Amino acid sequence: MIKKQTRSEIKGYLEGFIQGLINEHGKGTVTQKTTVGNEPYSKNGEYKPFHMALLPPEIIRINKFERSFSTKLGTTFEEVAKLIAKQYHKTAERGYRIEGTVSNNTLSKIEKIVDKFNTGKNLQGYYRKAVSDIVKTSKKSSRKENKRKRIADLYILGKNSREYYFEIKSPKPNKGQCLEALERLLMIHAIKKQGPSKVNTFYAMAYNPYGAKRSDYKHSFVKNYMDINKQVLIGEEFWGLVGGRGTYKEVLKIYQKVGKEKGPDLMDQLALGY
Repeated sequence: MIKKQTRSEIKGYLEGFIQGLINEHGKGTVTQKTTVGNEPYSKNGEYKPFHMALLPPEIIRINKFERSFSTKLGTTFEEVAKLIAKQYHKTAERGYRIEGTVSNNTLSKIEKIVDKFNTGKNLQGYYRKAVSDIVKTSKKSSRKENKRKRIADLYILGKNSREYYFEIKSPKPNKGQCLEALERLLMIHAIKKQGPSKVNTFYAMAYNPYGAKRSDYKHSFVKNYMDINKQVLIGEEFWGLVGGRGTYKEVLKIYQKVGKEKGPDLMDQLALGY
């Protein structure tokens, strides 16, 4: 359950986010349009619940504005997740920096694992083994240690003292983005020299663009170049880890409330001529 004060903080943040978009784009009419699915299932992966929650349908159909909105929307997931996580966990931070030293052998091991994922073969269930291999290698003494740093989109320190690091990115990444995320997540384990009993890393998607169920998810690059079962959190799974069961629906309702209240302002201030 999201507390009243946290709801208020999220609502204020989202209102500021929408006003910032209005100020950035100013008045004017743009006619090039796009489409966004409004049904809770899309075989093409066009279901965008948070877009539909915050923006009036007329605005969503404007291609130029929708692209700008989509680019910035991910930052709201990071902030909202941080605010909720602070309710339930010891601490939560965005843009969290991890620094330390990593041996040449560990760097070589990471490169080999990324190369394996690059083949797109037999990856399901492999991520945990990959992490274990990295941790074992990183703990061995080495003459040559290299300074490395990584920045996690979201960091949570749980009440059980477990650490959670998230890459909160597009629910439809390309192959390169999948492999880059893998390298960043493995590097965190290499720097921390800890596995899932202490340190947990995930590629997180704020929503499922294909539908409500994990089984609906069909994006080929993720299915081919990620361990979707052990490495990836989709929609409710991510929000549930951040704030407990039902958090996804609560968050979406807050976005919808802000969208309903700010929608007329958005239409009026952009003067789009609809």
